[in-house]
Amino acid sequence: MSSADQGRSSERVVVVGGSISGLRAAEALRKAAYAGEVLVIGAEPQMPYNRPPLSKQALTGDLDLESLLLRVPKAAADVSWRLGARVTTADLTARTVTLDTGEQIGWEGLVVASGLAPRRLPLAGPVGGLYTLRSLADAEVLRSAMVPGARMVVIGAGFIGCEVAAAARGLGVEVEVVAPEAVPIERPLGHLLGAALQARHEQHGVRFHLGVVPVELRGTDRVTSVLLSDGSELPCELIMEAVGAAPVTGWLGGNGLDLSDGLRCDGLLRVEGRPEVVACGDLARFPNALFDDVPRRVEHWTMATDTARRAGRSLGLHLTGADDPDPTFAPVPSFWSDQYDLRMQSFGAPALGADDVRVLEGELHQTLEQDVAVGYHRDGRLVGVVLVGMGDRHRYFHDEIAALLPG
Repeated sequence: MSSADQGRSSERVVVVGGSISGLRAAEALRKAAYAGEVLVIGAEPQMPYNRPPLSKQALTGDLDLESLLLRVPKAAADVSWRLGARVTTADLTARTVTLDTGEQIGWEGLVVASGLAPRRLPLAGPVGGLYTLRSLADAEVLRSAMVPGARMVVIGAGFIGCEVAAAARGLGVEVEVVAPEAVPIERPLGHLLGAALQARHEQHGVRFHLGVVPVELRGTDRVTSVLLSDGSELPCELIMEAVGAAPVTGWLGGNGLDLSDGLRCDGLLRVEGRPEVVACGDLARFPNALFDDVPRRVEHWTMATDTARRAGRSLGLHLTGADDPDPTFAPVPSFWSDQYDLRMQSFGAPALGADDVRVLEGELHQTLEQDVAVGYHRDGRLVGVVLVGMGDRHRYFHDEIAALLPG
């Protein structure tokens, strides 16, 4: 098909983003009986793969990176893929997207699944020895650099930073963690659990520098040390920047959309009154009926799948003219984190209840040596649970959060 033919075609849904969200949205379109072409455009050269292990087993060598590739389900077997291609602009009025090659592609439906890109620190200094972690390629490069005896500074004490620190220690890397918070993972988990997690890391030899930020990278071609805001200097050969990620939405500019924090959607993932445009994954900002009507982004792996299935369904029903028998979308956000031999799992929105944290079951040991369930409450209602261990209680607490939806 020529570029001109593609530009004229209308019986097509374009999915921008070749991640798990793009795959699941394409699958949902077919399950909603959409019969037109479905074209997924992905910036990475790989087919969709599982990202959570990138900061865990993939770094320690316990997992073959190729094994992360996801199986394409039968329902999506006829979906077309354009990999290693980047969408640079979109015209929602003309219903086209333009690639970095200049090629223009028309559509009758658009799925925004372009995900996130790692934030980078605006620090002066060398770039050699600096790493981020978002893709398979990132994991491969970082893993090759994490050799025994290497000195690594992890900037950021969120989940990715802590998981990378744990993986690095398991490989014999010396690790220092720098972050402005008082304790690791403070915003989503609160001070109590964050302090216990810090103690667990310190047992494994991780050194924390909290309440400070990096101000300068030193070295010539490669980094040799990091200067902190308290005047201290940390020698290192590796720096892992784990300071969050930003929604990839620049290609949507000029269409009058709310891109202030991801992409604003309604409760069924439709974009601002445009039923022919939906969004899913980490960049979708939508209200979850489980909690309230405030649109929020949720960067959890399960939400990538849940939002994609709902977005694909919403778009498919619109394009086929079918009624929606279940117009309520109230997914239970969940995530897990493996650090050393510790498995943490969360359900709901703990950050919404960080001011009222209670131990629900077990005992909160100073270094998380015992299984425990910690509950997060807002206005007296349980809105989030974090489990340390307690594998046999996962379903119970998941259902507790799901029951928040008014009957």
